[in-house]
Amino acid sequence: LHEIEDPTTRQKVKEYFDGQPDVQLIVESELGMGTLVRPLSTYDREHMRICRPRDLTYGDAQKVINYAVGRLGTDYDIRQIFDLLRFLFPWLVMPRKWRSSLFTSHVGTTTKTVCSTMIAEAFASIQYPILPLVKRSEQHEVKIYRRNPKLCTPSDFDYSPYFDIIKYPFMNFAQSQPHYRLLPWDTDNIHSEHKPHR
Repeated sequence: LHEIEDPTTRQKVKEYFDGQPDVQLIVESELGMGTLVRPLSTYDREHMRICRPRDLTYGDAQKVINYAVGRLGTDYDIRQIFDLLRFLFPWLVMPRKWRSSLFTSHVGTTTKTVCSTMIAEAFASIQYPILPLVKRSEQHEVKIYRRNPKLCTPSDFDYSPYFDIIKYPFMNFAQSQPHYRLLPWDTDNIHSEHKPHR
């Protein structure tokens, strides 16, 4: 909270989160809960894949935060999830009534979102690319087009060349031997559970 510059944004976070100002927070949209803010420690026992925007300036980072916080309280858009699934199916094999209405306007849709769309919109607000469409004209001029945020899925941030993937765990052993030779493996026990543990 103390890293948010804008006082209006800070106040809005306080309305949704009652905690210490040095707690690391995450803004997300979740089915059944809408867009909310909660401690990052909520996921401390989960396997995370962190996609960090490369070379994002401090000022633009604040704008992305302001946008995301501005969406707090909006409902989760279940219809958009179904529309996106229908959009990804071949157009001709589906009856017209089942085809996607992803790009048609619906009353009240501005009060609903899904997480990947909300994040894509936040980055679009500063014109930061995720997976832009790149086309070359007959004159060999390159033009870049933003994709509609409603088409954005979580894997787009993973595939994007503009986001660094932060992997864990990374053990940097300052030794002459290769680091994998020094990992503290438990050679007596092998976990056979489906879900891996940290």
